Amino acid sequence: MAEEARGGQRDVVDDDREDASSVASSTERAFEGEPLPSLGETVTARSAAVSGVLGAVVSVVAMRLNLTSGLLPSLGVPAGLLGFFLARVWIRALDVVGVSHLPFTRQENTLIQTAVVSCSTISFSGGFGTYILGMSGKSATEGHIGSHGRNVEEPNIGRLIAFLFLINFSGLFIIVPLRKMMIIRHRLTFPSGTATAHLINSFHTPHGAKQARQQVVTLFKSLGATVLWPIFQWFFAGGKNCGFQIFPTFGMAAYRRGFYFNFSTNNVGIGMICPPMITASMLAGSIVSWGILWPYIETKAGRWFPENLDANDLGGIMGYRVFVGVSMILADGLFTILSALVACAMRKRRRGASTASAAAPPFHCLSATERTMQSFDDRRRAQVFLRDRFPTWVAVASYAALAALSVVAVPLLYPQLGHRHVAAAYVAAPVFAFCNAYGVGVTDMNLSATYGKIAMMVFSSRVGIDGGGVVAGLAACGIIVSAVSGSSDFMQDFKTGYLTLTSPRAMLVGQVAGTALGCVVNPAIFWVFYKVYNMGGGGSAGVDVDSANADVAPYARAYRGIAVLSVGRHGLPEHSVLLCKLFFAMALALSAAREVAERRRWRALQYIPSTIGVAVAFFVPPRIPVGMAVGCLALHVWRRHVDAGGARLLSPVVASGLICGDGLGSLASSMLTLLRAQPPICIKFVSRFENQKLDAFLATRHA
Repeated sequence: MAEEARGGQRDVVDDDREDASSVASSTERAFEGEPLPSLGETVTARSAAVSGVLGAVVSVVAMRLNLTSGLLPSLGVPAGLLGFFLARVWIRALDVVGVSHLPFTRQENTLIQTAVVSCSTISFSGGFGTYILGMSGKSATEGHIGSHGRNVEEPNIGRLIAFLFLINFSGLFIIVPLRKMMIIRHRLTFPSGTATAHLINSFHTPHGAKQARQQVVTLFKSLGATVLWPIFQWFFAGGKNCGFQIFPTFGMAAYRRGFYFNFSTNNVGIGMICPPMITASMLAGSIVSWGILWPYIETKAGRWFPENLDANDLGGIMGYRVFVGVSMILADGLFTILSALVACAMRKRRRGASTASAAAPPFHCLSATERTMQSFDDRRRAQVFLRDRFPTWVAVASYAALAALSVVAVPLLYPQLGHRHVAAAYVAAPVFAFCNAYGVGVTDMNLSATYGKIAMMVFSSRVGIDGGGVVAGLAACGIIVSAVSGSSDFMQDFKTGYLTLTSPRAMLVGQVAGTALGCVVNPAIFWVFYKVYNMGGGGSAGVDVDSANADVAPYARAYRGIAVLSVGRHGLPEHSVLLCKLFFAMALALSAAREVAERRRWRALQYIPSTIGVAVAFFVPPRIPVGMAVGCLALHVWRRHVDAGGARLLSPVVASGLICGDGLGSLASSMLTLLRAQPPICIKFVSRFENQKLDAFLATRHA
C-alpha cells in the first residue's frame, strides 16, 4: 500500500494481496457475526439508568472545572469507559440473582456515551461560568458602567432551567440534515468522536475487555484517592488563608503574586491531558502578565486609575486584566475563523479542479485513500448510517418551531433582549453552526465561544447601555453558543455512531434525552456551587474566603467586559484601550507565526506559544498554570523514566481520575460547609519576620 500511495504501478497479484491485508485489519469483520440491535435493544432501561447516573456525576465534575479553571476537556473517552464499566456491573448483578438480560453491545455503549456527554457539556454551553454569572451584580462592579438597573440580572434557578430548555435543542435540528455531507461525502475526521469510537470498539473484543478492565481499576484507584484529598484538606482550613491550598511553594514574594502550588489535583489532571505547549504557553502568559505587566501597572495607581478601588473593579487593575486578555482571545478567534474559511475555499477549489479534469477510475486504479473509501468497513458503516432517514423538512420545521417559541419566550425571561433580536440570533445560528461543525471535523477545535463573543458584541452595541445592552448581549451569546456548540457536539457523536454501527435514530434519542437531563441537572448543581462560593455576594451560607472566590468563574468578568466594551468605553482605566490594541496586534502576529510554521512544518513550531494559552493566563490566577505544569512534568517523568507503555495506556485514565475525584471531593467538602460544619484546625504559612513578631506577641501575652 505504501508503494501505491507513492504512485507506483501495482499488478493484479498486488491488488489481491492488498485486499487480503485490508480484510485482516478490518474492524467490522470482527463484528460481522453479530446481529445489529434494534432501537428497542439499544435504548433500554439499563442504558437509561446508567446514562442518568453518569450524566449527573460527570456534570458535577464538568461544572467544577467550568467554574474554576474555565477549561473543559473532552468527556467522550471517560464517558465511554465509565459507561462500559457500570453496564458490566449491572450485568454481573443480574447474573448473580439469576435474572435474564439483553447482551451489552457497543451500540448501547455508544448511546450511553452520547447521553452522558450531551448532559455534561451543558455545564459549558449553558454559560454558568461565563455569560450567566457575567449578568450578576457580583461581576458588575459598583460604580462602573452598567453596574445597575437593566444591565444586571441575578441568576434564578427557575429562569435558568426555562432558558436552557428553550435554547439547547435547536442545534440538534440544525446539524441533522448535514450528517451525510460531513461524514459520508466529505469524510471529516472529527478526532474526538473517532477516538471514542475506537475505544468503544476495542472494549467489545476479548483483548479490549481485558485492557478496559485494567484501565477501569486504575481509574477508580486514582478517583478514590483523589476524592479523599479535598475532604482531608478541609479539616485544616479553619480560618481565612488557612489550609494546604495556600502553600508558598516558591517563597512569600512569589506567593503574593499568585505563583504557588495549591495541591489541586484538578489542575494536575488537566496538565496531564493538555498538550505540553498549552501548559507552557499558560505558564509563560502568567509570568508576562502576573509577574511583570500587572505589577508595573499597579505602580501607576493614582495616575492611570483611582487608588483604593475594589480589587474586582473594572475601572482599576481588573479592567486591564480583562480587556487585554479579551483582546488577545478575540484576535486569535478572528484569525482562526479567517484562516479556516480561506483553507476551506482553497480545498474546494482544488477538489473542483480535480473533479472536472478526471473521470472516475475503476476500482483497481484507485489510490490507497480512494480504495479505503470503498472498503468493506466503509460500505457496512454507510449502509447502517443511511438506513435511518430524517426528512429535511422535519428538521427545518422543528428548528423553525423552536425559534418561534424562543422569540416569544426569551424576551419574557430577559426583557432586555427584544423579539427581533432573538429572531436575528436564530437566523444567524445555522451559518455559525455549519462553520463551527466543519472546523471541528477538521481540527477538533470548538470555536462556539468565539462566535458567541461576536454575537455579544453585535447585540450589546445594538441595544445600548440604556436599554440593558450588557444583559442583552450576554443572553444573545447564550443562544448562539448553545446552538453552535450543540451542533458540533452532536456531529462528533454522529461520527462515533458511524464507526460503531449505531443507529442515527438511537443517537438522536440519546442526545435529546441527555440534553433534557442536562437542562435540569446542571442548573441544580450550579445553584449548589453558587451558594457555597458566595457568587451572589451576600449569601450567609457561602464560603467567605477571598482565595476561594478568586478561583471561581474567571471568565465571567471577561464576558461582561466584552459586553461593556461593546456598549461604550466610559469608565475604562487610562491607556487600557491602547494596551488592548497593542496586545491584539501581538496576538495576531503570534497566531500568524504558528499558522505559517505549521503549514511549512518548521521545527520552530514547537517553540511558538499558543495564543489562546497565553491569553487565558491573563485571567486565571498563576496557581492554575503552576498546577498544570506539575501534571505535565509528572507525565513526562512517567513516560521517559518509568514506563512509556504504561503511561500511554493509563495516563488518560489517571488524569480523568484526578479531575473527577477533585470535583466529587470538592462537592463533599462544600456540603460540609453548607451544613455549617467548622474545620477544627488552621494551618497557615507566614514569613520568618511575621513569625518572629507573632512569637514576641505570644511571649508578652504569656508573661
